[in-house]
Amino acid sequence: MILYPAIDLKDGVCVRLVRGEMSRATIFNTDPAQQARDFAASGFEWLHLIDLNGALEGRPVNAEAVAAVIEAVDIPVQLGGGIRNLETVETWLDAGCARVILGTAALADPDMVFTACRRYPGRIVVGIDAREGRVATDGWTRDSGVRALDLALRFEDSGVAAIIYTDINRDGAMAGVNVDATVDLAFALTTPVIASGGVTSIADIRELKENEAAGIEGTICGRALYDGRLDPEAALALARA
Repeated sequence: MILYPAIDLKDGVCVRLVRGEMSRATIFNTDPAQQARDFAASGFEWLHLIDLNGALEGRPVNAEAVAAVIEAVDIPVQLGGGIRNLETVETWLDAGCARVILGTAALADPDMVFTACRRYPGRIVVGIDAREGRVATDGWTRDSGVRALDLALRFEDSGVAAIIYTDINRDGAMAGVNVDATVDLAFALTTPVIASGGVTSIADIRELKENEAAGIEGTICGRALYDGRLDPEAALALARA
């Protein structure tokens, strides 16, 4: 199971939000590139990078910080936030991203996602951010009314590398992972699922690891890493066991 440390960018710095609320941002590092190097030095094998401003505005906003992170490390980076068309997908893949995450676009323009999957096999991830089981889009500000499972099923056999499932109500709230919902989704799909939102301690990693066979490829870790509740060495050892 892969652990993805999260770098969320707002106004050029690393922040963590509570339940996706931009007004509740805590700055953890003003140097995203150095934060990326620190994660790599801790032994992480991937980075999860999100342009929060871009997610709200529908276009890349923190491009300079994103480029600095990609340049700073040798480990692969997956990027999301404000990627809504093939041109932007191509731009970031050419810039060195290993994978790009399509969230709002997956609901608004699924044909574009299918085309991207054909053009860039293994490099497209669909991000499904849900509140009470329904997909939220545009930086989590709009309730689409679409069930998370229904959206995920649209992309079965499309070539999507993974589905990132985020429980918005758990994200940044230190309330634990919604393991039941994540496992239910993974069981219903053949596409690997990455859990996101709510990782608080090594116990959350252990519970996800115990359900890895359901199709859980990994989990994204954020605030718990930044505030020291999750020890990287112990978490990585467990995930790799």
